Amino acid sequence: MKNITHWIDGARTEVPGGGRTSEVFDPATGEVAGHVHLASVEEVDAAVASALAAYPAWRDSSLVRRSQVLFRFRELLHANRDELARLISAEHGKVHSDALGEVARGIEVVEFACGIPHLLKGGFSEGVSTRVDSYSIRQPLGVVAGITPFNFPAMVPMWMFPVAIAAGNSFVLKPSERDPSASLLLAELWKEAGLPDGVFTVVQGDKVAVDRLLGHPDVKAVSFVGSTPVARYVYETGTAAGKRVQALGGAKNHMLVLPDADLDLVADAAVSAGFGSAGERCMAISVVLAVDPVGDELVDKIVSRVSALTVGPGDDPASEMGPLVTGAHRDKVVSYLDLGVSEGAKLVVDGRLTPVRGGATAEETPGFWLGPTVLDHVPADSRVHREEIFGPVLSVVRVSSYEEGLDLINGGEYGNGTAVFTNDGGAARRFQNEVEVGMVGINVPIPVPMAFYSFGGWKASLFGDTHVHGTEGVHFYTRGKVVTSRWLDPSHGGVNLGFPTNR
Repeated sequence: MKNITHWIDGARTEVPGGGRTSEVFDPATGEVAGHVHLASVEEVDAAVASALAAYPAWRDSSLVRRSQVLFRFRELLHANRDELARLISAEHGKVHSDALGEVARGIEVVEFACGIPHLLKGGFSEGVSTRVDSYSIRQPLGVVAGITPFNFPAMVPMWMFPVAIAAGNSFVLKPSERDPSASLLLAELWKEAGLPDGVFTVVQGDKVAVDRLLGHPDVKAVSFVGSTPVARYVYETGTAAGKRVQALGGAKNHMLVLPDADLDLVADAAVSAGFGSAGERCMAISVVLAVDPVGDELVDKIVSRVSALTVGPGDDPASEMGPLVTGAHRDKVVSYLDLGVSEGAKLVVDGRLTPVRGGATAEETPGFWLGPTVLDHVPADSRVHREEIFGPVLSVVRVSSYEEGLDLINGGEYGNGTAVFTNDGGAARRFQNEVEVGMVGINVPIPVPMAFYSFGGWKASLFGDTHVHGTEGVHFYTRGKVVTSRWLDPSHGGVNLGFPTNR
């Protein structure tokens, strides 16, 4: 039985007697696999104090030194990616190949952050006045924190901390208590890469830890990814305490299918984007808007592909989709199936009846199982269409025109990601201009940008005005300063024929 605790001052902390803990499950069996310690206010304070003590020396280290540590961390991530994926699969439930993909996308941000000497370049204007020069610089904030969700226990933290640390900050990570082990392996790899103790800290916990980080006077900025209600709370609480906050919330992502689209390509994309990671991702396609007359043919193609999917444990190489993360979450997702039928939808694929490798049907097999589910003829005003389900449920909404589909997307609460499938370049260009969503795919179902662009949505999918990673991520973790200088008398140093050194 695992006992999972914090990483403070470059080491795992001792598991204290007593204190609050939370169960960590194996989603494939439903059995308790370990216990994670939930931090007290005092433990959060100790973590922040360690990060604050480490900050000045790290801030003053050269950009070359920071970049060297990032490069070593990158190599260690590659060397340990299978172990990291194994930990993710064991506690989250996603299949190993999916977990490897998560690690790969996180490494992309580390690689972006390796270029920090270039990313922190400022501007310089010579002679703005007589013997006066002006230039701009960007400097780190201090101690910053990340509060991250269960669905990507490695990738989402790596959207945040590589950029923050490369920019010269100390970083405190509060991962999800549902799958916390990956965070500790990441901490160990940072230490092996040469990162000074205290610059990267892990605090396991729940709302007690979150609230203390949001209110702690020494935490200067908070990054968050999770549901919209919690994102709103984090944003309002953190900004009220004077912090810089970026809080990414939920999503209800649509795929608009125009009549000229390649329906085989669309069906492949809808199944991949709807059921990868068991639908537990904020960029999953959860609604297909089928423009007349393609609906019937498209649904037949989707159903044929769904019936061929293999559902099973994450450590089984034959599995293509694993279980959901907890029993409570599985039950919530399942509740939408009967709700959808009561609202007028047709349940054409019932994931409760999906066979699970090594078991019976999903509803009969121990563990947190629900197979891929397809609801057709979903009413546009139904809860199944409007609410974020966050599971393997794909809703098909029939629309009569491009305009009707666009109005449904723009009229929704969320604005995270969307996609249009068409062979008409003019229609695609019109869509990218008119849709009110932060990330758009054209014949690409999950338009997650590469690390050198920034990730984030609009409307209730983002609180704050700064997205993660990319240039916006660098700006979030730094602040600008403009220097105006005048040097009236030249100064001379001694002769030194050696190379300059970095300290």
